[in-house]
Amino acid sequence: MNILVINGSPKGKNSITLQTSLFLEKLADRYNFDFIHVGQRIKYYENNMQEAVSKIKNADLIIFSYPVYTFIAPSQLHHFINLMKNCGENFSGKIVTQISTSKHFYDTTAHRYIEENCFDMGMNVIKGFSADMDDLTTKKGQKEAIAFFKHVLWCARNAVFEKIPDKKEYSKKKYTQIRTKNYIAKNGTVALVCDVSEDDERLISMIEDFKNKCPYEIKEINIRNFAFSGGCLGCFNCATNGKCIYKDGFDKLLRDEIQSSDAIVYAFSIEDHSMGWRFKMYDDRQFCNGHRTVTEGTPFGYIVNGDYENEENLKTIIVGRSEVGHNFLAGVGYTPETLSDMIKRLDYAIENKLVLPRNFYGVGGMKIFRDLIWVMRGLMKADHEFYKKHGVYDFPQKQTGRMLGMCLVGEVMRNPKLKAKMNGKMTEGMLMPYKKVFDDIDKRRKNKK
Repeated sequence: MNILVINGSPKGKNSITLQTSLFLEKLADRYNFDFIHVGQRIKYYENNMQEAVSKIKNADLIIFSYPVYTFIAPSQLHHFINLMKNCGENFSGKIVTQISTSKHFYDTTAHRYIEENCFDMGMNVIKGFSADMDDLTTKKGQKEAIAFFKHVLWCARNAVFEKIPDKKEYSKKKYTQIRTKNYIAKNGTVALVCDVSEDDERLISMIEDFKNKCPYEIKEINIRNFAFSGGCLGCFNCATNGKCIYKDGFDKLLRDEIQSSDAIVYAFSIEDHSMGWRFKMYDDRQFCNGHRTVTEGTPFGYIVNGDYENEENLKTIIVGRSEVGHNFLAGVGYTPETLSDMIKRLDYAIENKLVLPRNFYGVGGMKIFRDLIWVMRGLMKADHEFYKKHGVYDFPQKQTGRMLGMCLVGEVMRNPKLKAKMNGKMTEGMLMPYKKVFDDIDKRRKNKK
């Protein structure tokens, strides 16, 4: 069996994720392993894609290997997948799986992104392997990697593959543009960050509609026109001083023009089940802010051209980005009606400085970051200070009174006689703090009279 590892890490041979494939190569020496380092050499493959194509066609099993960057795979791997899908070759029937390493921050959306694009190419997908960065250094992690590889081989021999999901037919309805401005100007700025080409007429129309309806000053930034020196390298140079190793001015643009605005709206056409590889580069390069939620409280909105209703994974990513950052999501405009609603909610959120509690996507994501930065605080000092200042370190739990109360209640509930005497008064006790809230309201109303 010929096994091709497509290494999407920008670190190339120094990739932590790659070590799992190298580990399997050493153990499975009767298999032929080959490696292409597309993450590190993406510029090369832009002009030499046929070299990669020939290796893909020769492979009996393909393994996408990558670290999880910002909800999905690195932008370099995004770009390579785009090249695969547009090179004119047929990869139908090829057997594919994936190996990723992360702290399990949205590894689910990363894996689904790879699967969806492999489905598009007619590939036979086998469930992938998501490991913690340090797993391979433990006996347990090694055992799990071996078990994964054996399962992949069994699936390949028995033709047991992931089912391609059914999708509703996408009807590209005509977009009716409103060309006249119909608002009273208000104080405030909205950063409109977009990835739009000159021939993307539908997205251009949607953007024009947004500008004609949004009552705030619009700072339009088309990232397609920004001269990126490259995608995030995962080098951690920014961890110490907050400055990217590239000198292309992106961190200044991000902080001075975008993150200083009263709201941020992203506009793009769906490409390869995502915001596209350019936007992914933009997202990855935001790591100059580390894991700090520096835009917390800033409302977000999206303008999306494409079959958004069928893109469940993309929906999860958009919600996740807002929830982790603690940004009110004003909505996603992909029709004239949804765009109009997004603008109305965005206006309300700006005027009222609307901030709502995080849901599971945000709370869970921040718990992962909390534990990560606590361990890495010696390196990621800016993140550490930010987390201390904003109360992200919520451990150990210092609710001593409540914990003692719960111990007392627990003892009562374990005693049949005492439990019988309680006779349903447990709920009453739990509601006492809320009664105090309502009593306080009544007192304030009485004092106003």
